[in-house]
Amino acid sequence: MDGGPRVPEQRRPGSAAVAEPAALRFGVLGPVRAWRGGETLNTGSPQQRALLAALLLREGRTATAAELIDALWGAEPPSQALAALRTYASRLRKVLDPGVLVSESGGYAVRGLRDGALDVAVVQDLATEAEKARGTGDLGQAREVLNQALALWDGEPLAGVPGPYADAQRVRLEEWRLQLLESRLDMDLEQGCHAEAVSELTALTAAHPLRERLRELLMLALYRSGRQAEALAVYADTRRLLAEELGVDPRPGLRELQQRILQADPALAEPATPAAEPAAVPVRPAQLPASVPDFTGRAAFVDELSEVLASASEAEGRVMAVSALAGIGGVGKTTLAVHVAHKARHAFPDGQLYVDLQGAGPRPAEPETVLGTFLRALGTADSAIPDSLEERAALYRSVLDGRRVLVLLDNAKDAAQVRPLLPGTEGCAALVTSRVRMLDLAGAHLVDLDVMSPDEALALFTKIVGEERVAAEREAALDVVAACGFLPLAIRIAASRLAARRTWTVSVLAAKLADERRRLDELQAGDLAVKATFELGYGQLEPAQGRAFRLLGLADGPDISLAAAAAALDLPQEETEDLLESLVDTSLLESAAPGRYRFHDLVRLYARACAERDEQPPGERAAAMSRLLDFYLATATRVYAIERPGDRTVDHLEKTERPGREFADDAGALDWLHAEAACILACVQQSLAAATLRKAVDLLLASKDLAESGASALRYGAATQAARDAAAVLGDAYAEGRARTTLAQVLSHAGRFEEAGAETERAIALGLVTGDPWTYGNAHNEQGIIANCLNRRSVSETHLREAIKAFRTDGNRPGEASALCNLSRVLVSLDRASTAIELVRQGIAIYDELGLTFRLANARYALGIALGHSGHHDEALEELGAALATFTVNRQRLWEGTTQFRIAQVHLAVGRPARAAQHAEQALTTGYIGGDWMRANILTLLGHSLERLEQTDRARACWREALAVYEGAGSPEADELRRLLPSVALL
Repeated sequence: MDGGPRVPEQRRPGSAAVAEPAALRFGVLGPVRAWRGGETLNTGSPQQRALLAALLLREGRTATAAELIDALWGAEPPSQALAALRTYASRLRKVLDPGVLVSESGGYAVRGLRDGALDVAVVQDLATEAEKARGTGDLGQAREVLNQALALWDGEPLAGVPGPYADAQRVRLEEWRLQLLESRLDMDLEQGCHAEAVSELTALTAAHPLRERLRELLMLALYRSGRQAEALAVYADTRRLLAEELGVDPRPGLRELQQRILQADPALAEPATPAAEPAAVPVRPAQLPASVPDFTGRAAFVDELSEVLASASEAEGRVMAVSALAGIGGVGKTTLAVHVAHKARHAFPDGQLYVDLQGAGPRPAEPETVLGTFLRALGTADSAIPDSLEERAALYRSVLDGRRVLVLLDNAKDAAQVRPLLPGTEGCAALVTSRVRMLDLAGAHLVDLDVMSPDEALALFTKIVGEERVAAEREAALDVVAACGFLPLAIRIAASRLAARRTWTVSVLAAKLADERRRLDELQAGDLAVKATFELGYGQLEPAQGRAFRLLGLADGPDISLAAAAAALDLPQEETEDLLESLVDTSLLESAAPGRYRFHDLVRLYARACAERDEQPPGERAAAMSRLLDFYLATATRVYAIERPGDRTVDHLEKTERPGREFADDAGALDWLHAEAACILACVQQSLAAATLRKAVDLLLASKDLAESGASALRYGAATQAARDAAAVLGDAYAEGRARTTLAQVLSHAGRFEEAGAETERAIALGLVTGDPWTYGNAHNEQGIIANCLNRRSVSETHLREAIKAFRTDGNRPGEASALCNLSRVLVSLDRASTAIELVRQGIAIYDELGLTFRLANARYALGIALGHSGHHDEALEELGAALATFTVNRQRLWEGTTQFRIAQVHLAVGRPARAAQHAEQALTTGYIGGDWMRANILTLLGHSLERLEQTDRARACWREALAVYEGAGSPEADELRRLLPSVALL
């Protein structure tokens, strides 16, 4: 960067771009500076810069010598002020372009500057542009433009410039900046970005405690974030502060907002304008699958459903329309729903959502998982998505309020699965498909979808095969569609196979379908018709295709990668790809994305039935799943080894017969792990039989990053608990010890310390009995962490020293480093900071030696805590900042938030409560290790920060919330808060 303004090419909107090189540019929204192209010019002494600033801010108007003298020196100018003024002007002429600084009528002026040459002018243009965008309702553009304008401030305006004029202008420019900032924050809240705004507003109100508009925005942001008590506390703080400092009451707008919050005014709950997120976040989802180009018939159903959807988009009397399509599998429910949805897209300009609810499969999609996906697609940050189904459903309905969105819920199991996914607001609509009629779905328009008419079926067949071939053999074509029972999926499969085989005639296909033993009777037998339709395609597969179809249908994951499929089939990838693509051509398999494949839920069930019936020898089914487990374990182990070189864990995992995938870099390894999370955890839960249990448990160990990232923590915990239970039932103490140790880590991350402690206590005993060094060392290490969180310092120290001993015996140096760092944190709590620092530096030395960049972040985190406790605050912030950067790169969001909390502690310790409050808010927004217990810690610290900022009522609101958590968990931290809140203790 050359030191020039951050938008050096800015120009006034509407002006033509000028390509002249080396143009002059000036900045006053910071130090007074000048540039010629990329060259910084010397603007001279402070008084000389004061003259330049005074002329620039007059925007080309002439200033008399008297006015300039008064601007530079005020009421008591030096005796040679006029001579000095002329000297400054002469020097500036030598620096600037000819004709820029002109003498006129006994004074001076700056003339001839290009549009956008002065940062103040650029800000004015941008502010005008933002106001126009806001007036047209384009809040996203208005926010972006205002952010550009605010970015032009580079510290204090006119920094270092003396004189009364500069003093007055500094005040004006700072007030202008705050007004623009308030305007942008107001639009943030209009667009629903209240959670993100709390942190910024907390810092701003601390810096400008008497600015009521900022307080009002903070109250609204807190209220919309579900923090009503804090919002009311902000008002109380404001009223008290205004009375003490100015002897006045809050302005009417602030008092009115307080009353509306007390009354829980529904109009405050959500912004009037739909949320628009930054460009990187998808806020207008368009998730509908492609409509088939050969869609045929169904005219009456299309008209009926379109009319219902139109009722949701009418200007007056709008409703939330729900249509539920029911029928047997393969009848074309999805095809019809997708076609109708595409026709109605124009009526739902805010987007279309789609999900396959997998209702016919063994594991229907959980509504809370679907809601998480929908909320992300609508622009909601991961950190703002709550955990429970009820909270996610409520947030989903709030996000959709005021929007016109179409939701297509495909393959639903029942009404209970669907209800949480319905928008619930006018202007939105939902299309639902299911194999069952949803009579208990209140208010739904029910449609029973039957098979096609003969004419429609023949028209569909003709579109796929071609007019020429069908016209030549019309009777045979009628025989084909009749044999298919006029079932759209069966017709499509048959026609597609024929179209792909130019040597076949229509009569050949009709003859194949005429076999009543395989076809005709079943096609008229309810649900059996679906199986018979699939039998048509399956019966035509080559042996290798049929084997792939059967075996890949066994896996529970939502889809499967090409590499994983090759492992399950025990084939080279090239051959596997040819097989899978040929299955895609028969419509028995879908290509979810390049290199990824998935079954329709009913087709997967059929494939499994075929595997049970046809796969020989029968043991090949188990062998295929074992190969898939081997692939995931070997690849996850490789990822683990890349992230943690030298960690002995990989030496203690079960050996695999397959090497797994290789990766060019660390990022690629992590990408694979997170992309395959659902498939890995599904494979674990499918592999809990005695023969594969230990590998399944070790797969959990190797993929532990999924638990620490936060994104897959719930599914990871469920898989780990299932593994523990299976091991206990099977009596496999070795696997049970590992599963309990891993489950304890999950529970600890969630703040469930007592439960976690019970798991590690049992794991330690199992590790001792089985002689498993991994379980014994890691269980002691985890028990030490848990005991420290429960304030059982001596117990913690005992376990961690035993862990260090166990890791050293095993030669597990990263494990030793981890336990050393954990022990350092215990010693910090025991006021043995110097020893703690020494221990954590030993851990860092080990990590450095092994090149463990990722885990080094945990060590630097521990060192930051120890340094902060011993009073080395600058060093502590440096270490914690480095840890935060590494956690961010490695997508460890829970550790990011926890580190933000530690940074906040240091800022508070050195007397920077505003910074502390800002980092505490970021911790709350990002997420953290320790569940509700850590949230209470963060709220406690936030309360201390706010108290020092004289926002005592809001501080108490934070403490009350924290106290409720501590008391619910029986935590000793509650005692401190009771002393801070004596009135609460009496309740």
